[in-house]
Amino acid sequence: MGDLIRLSDVTLGYDRHPAVHHISGGFAAGSLTAVVGPNGAGKSTLLKALAGLKTPLSGRIDRAGVDRRDLAYLPQQAEIDRSFPISVGDCVAMGHWHRVGPFGRIGKAMRDEAERALDAVGLGGFGRRPVGSLSAGQFQRVLFARMLLQDARVILLDEPFAALDARTTADLLDVVARWHGERRTVVAVLHDLDQVRAHFPHTLLLARDPVAWGPTADVLTDAHLARARAMAEAWDDRAAACARAA
Repeated sequence: MGDLIRLSDVTLGYDRHPAVHHISGGFAAGSLTAVVGPNGAGKSTLLKALAGLKTPLSGRIDRAGVDRRDLAYLPQQAEIDRSFPISVGDCVAMGHWHRVGPFGRIGKAMRDEAERALDAVGLGGFGRRPVGSLSAGQFQRVLFARMLLQDARVILLDEPFAALDARTTADLLDVVARWHGERRTVVAVLHDLDQVRAHFPHTLLLARDPVAWGPTADVLTDAHLARARAMAEAWDDRAAACARAA
């Protein structure tokens, strides 16, 4: 099973001050990978780069025949504006955008697909409700339903279960397992290590520098976690710009 996305000595950051240092490795086609690490470890920055939203300071990211239409990216809820007056059904139907374009018409068949996607995430009958009326958990279900319609080969999730109740988390983990069973490539930034151990076969432990990357049981060892904590405590945000990224 070859790598669908390959990173070669990638450094990411802002004004040449790295948030992620010199990472190399790959996400295999059909793999399910958690990205974990201390706060400020560069996890979200890495995910944005995988989504094509951030250009590396150095190194390269190769996507084997994957274009932007093949990628579905879910940012943290805090980055999403829910004040726009739109119904749940219309929000989910936006998952068809890659097929119809900005001026295309979403017909009955596509709306029926949106309803089935809502059923799949436990929100059948919610189509006419305004998005702004939903709880955080309900809104996350809506976003997952929209991603079901995107039918993407690569799915990137940034803290998808943060602040969700246990039932919602379990239901959405079932959706992730479904994607994995369909041989889609899923990468998720997560904080709950027990959740990672239970549901994610592969893990990247990041502390700006990569600490370990591979099978979850081999990565989430006491030694690796202690090293990540020590690296986090040694961070100096006032350090000079990375010379190799010049």
